[in-house]
Amino acid sequence: MLPVSSSRQSPPPSPKMASPSSLSPANVSRRRSKTPCEKALNPSFADLLSDVLPIMMSHLVLKDNIHASATCNSWCKADVSVRVVENHPWIMSFPKYGNLFELRDPLKRKVYTMNLSELARYTVWYSKDGWLLMAQRDLRKMFFVNPYSRELITLPDYQLAFEEIAFSCPPTSDNCVVLGIRFIDEFVLISTCHPGATDWTNEEIPFRIRPFYNQSNIVYCKDRFYCFNARGTLFSFHPSSRTWSYMCADKLECPYKYDREKYGWSEKGVSLIEKEGELFVMFTSSNERPLLYKLVSARWEEMNTTAHDGLNIFVSYYNSELRTNLPRMKNNIYFSRFSQKRKRCVSYSFDGSRFSRPKEWQRWRELCPRQSLWIDAPPKNVLDLLSEIDK
Repeated sequence: MLPVSSSRQSPPPSPKMASPSSLSPANVSRRRSKTPCEKALNPSFADLLSDVLPIMMSHLVLKDNIHASATCNSWCKADVSVRVVENHPWIMSFPKYGNLFELRDPLKRKVYTMNLSELARYTVWYSKDGWLLMAQRDLRKMFFVNPYSRELITLPDYQLAFEEIAFSCPPTSDNCVVLGIRFIDEFVLISTCHPGATDWTNEEIPFRIRPFYNQSNIVYCKDRFYCFNARGTLFSFHPSSRTWSYMCADKLECPYKYDREKYGWSEKGVSLIEKEGELFVMFTSSNERPLLYKLVSARWEEMNTTAHDGLNIFVSYYNSELRTNLPRMKNNIYFSRFSQKRKRCVSYSFDGSRFSRPKEWQRWRELCPRQSLWIDAPPKNVLDLLSEIDK
């Protein structure tokens, strides 16, 4: 039982009778803090243990994290300590002439140049985690290069003309696998190698369903390579067991119809996207609304606008990236086509249901030209050394 004071005290004034002076900062600062007994009888979210709050906040997405940080000071400190904001990728453009590559920031709309004379004679195959997979078709040479550190990792010479190629993880990892695919009649030719290998491993696997047209890019997800085609089939290859499968998920055909004689198959774009172990597929056609699907328990579920929850998709001819925690960028698709004067890339807003540029995009390569791709943003120490155009 709490001790009772012997001196008589007058009751405190009611809130209606309280004078402004009684609520001055000086008086508020002298108010005592709650005792343990009072906290137990009247608990508050602000009284949660300091080591518990960060664990709770680490499970929130960026939008919910920001909302929770407005609750109180202790929640704000916990939210900021675990808040993770992803970096948006940049567009890397290859020169038609000369050695100057261009880097474009789609958010700040700034353009920088890089002198990469050693890469000017090569073509790109794939981009992932800041690395480029480059090749010279005439000499059958292939190698990895990091354009920021200029680190180069060679691969054995290849003899086959691949239709699609990708790699699983950065070449500095011991688990890096390079995959090349080519479809020949009733077979699919699978070629694999890894950094440090002396030759490619080739294998012909019977394949009853040909892709025919419009294959997507290849992505690596949960120990498998995946590829999707416009007729709705998802293929996979497991490099460890060297097994090929085309029964990975239910069939999903693109609902868009086309004038094949007028546009050919190039009119339709199919992109396969991987994010933290989940697969997405996106169809793009002319100025129609892009359609986005998510693979859930071997079934493709269309994502409506409310289900996007702030995601952003970055699409190019060579690769596709997905980001969710980006400031000032949400619910958009960013293509690798850009405007020379305004320095901004073509985008589609799911919220506004429109493209950023009022033009009739009839072909996929108009939105995703071969001369550009998405790559990780340059580190700060590299950015300081680049030349900015039209500062």
